[in-house]
Amino acid sequence: MARIAGVNIPDKKRVEVGLTYIYGVGRSNANQILSKAGVDLNTRVEDLAEEEVAKIRGIIEKNYRVEGELKRIVSENIKRLKQIGCYRGTRHQRGLPVRGQRTRTNARTRKGKKKTIGLLLRKSKEKKGGHHG
Repeated sequence: MARIAGVNIPDKKRVEVGLTYIYGVGRSNANQILSKAGVDLNTRVEDLAEEEVAKIRGIIEKNYRVEGELKRIVSENIKRLKQIGCYRGTRHQRGLPVRGQRTRTNARTRKGKKKTIGLLLRKSKEKKGGHHG
């Protein structure tokens, strides 16, 4: 199992796909890295020579922000938006979509599980001894 940027890359995958297990490396970045390293896209991770792995590791360390460093930068950016109190910052604070998506329906990834409101009111009125038919 190859270890690049602190991430174990699965052996059975193609290198192009395996590199995407690193946070901050997608398909296009993986292709760029492999072309710079002179490694074939279709090679399996288990078939990589040690010097090829070292070459890939070197290219990533030199030219790309990945894993911890990238996560830290992203969280600092979000913290800055919250600090200055801009619209995007307040959306982050409230846990709502930041990029202008609708929230009347959908948006469940950001808002979490649905909280039903109308039903709770009806039950509390019945308990207080409302009109029983």
